[in-house]
Amino acid sequence: MKKIIFATKNKGKADEVKHIFNDLNVQIISLSDINESIEIKETGGTFEENALIKAKQVFDRFKLPTIADDSGLIVEQLNSAPGIYSSRYAGEEGNDAANNEKLLRELKNYPHPHIAKFVCAAVYYDGKETFTADGEIKGRIIDKERGTNGFGYDPLFVPENYEKTSAELEPEIKNKISHRYHAFVKLKNKIS
Repeated sequence: MKKIIFATKNKGKADEVKHIFNDLNVQIISLSDINESIEIKETGGTFEENALIKAKQVFDRFKLPTIADDSGLIVEQLNSAPGIYSSRYAGEEGNDAANNEKLLRELKNYPHPHIAKFVCAAVYYDGKETFTADGEIKGRIIDKERGTNGFGYDPLFVPENYEKTSAELEPEIKNKISHRYHAFVKLKNKIS
């Protein structure tokens, strides 16, 4: 069975992607599964560039085919911010509460609806071949957090055609409509 490293320590994200790939004859192992810590600086100017930086650094370290992604929130009224800085929008990497507070502050003077989308770039790299794919989910930002099933901006994001936030949706539903799901299904089809 072919092993592919997923360049993430996020268990929820790793489980989601393992599920997407479960019909292929591959074993997806995350950096958490191998208990490895690797410091990767996301210096790219796009989601795809950042995903490729992660994939190449992890491949260079372990010499195994690697998949990686970079994703974030794009808000029309904020000229596509927070964009590639989504996880560190308020300054500190991964501080969801501070990021959400800053987002609401920035949107305070704009009229509703706050049109937004989550985007994801997924990359496969094995030292020879590179495959990329992207996915997105459109929606809007609301003024008050709702739900506990998600992370990041999920409690503020209502997907198109839904009344619940991403953090209120059942995980099975959220995972089937997410930007990450769309990107990794496309990527899986390219490498299978």
